[in-house]
Amino acid sequence: QVQLVESGGGLVQAGGSLRLSCAASGRTASFHTMGWFRLAPGKEREFVASIRLSGGTTHYADSVKGRFTISRDNAQNTVYLQMSSLKPADTAVYYCAADVVLDGSYWYKSPALAYWGQGTQVTVSS
Repeated sequence: QVQLVESGGGLVQAGGSLRLSCAASGRTASFHTMGWFRLAPGKEREFVASIRLSGGTTHYADSVKGRFTISRDNAQNTVYLQMSSLKPADTAVYYCAADVVLDGSYWYKSPALAYWGQGTQVTVSS
């Protein structure tokens, strides 16, 4: 049984920073790529960032490039999302995801991925 558990969300002022963590357990050896999506009220789910676990190739949404950084610790089966220069528009529930096949270069299409976490709320106040 695969489980993804997000942590690190919270309330921050605009311009501030947060680091999200996603701890994976279970059959993680099958993972190809992990990453983050977000869902804001009244909006569709949006791809944020992905990282290939072998090699570390990353992809980012244009809206977060230069502000967010995704990284991984394969030994700890954990993926991180360092968010800086946060804006009120970044307010959303952030979800961790993992897939066993689909490369991160396709994640911008918000596909049906294999595994999802429960989400963590990020609120950026103006």
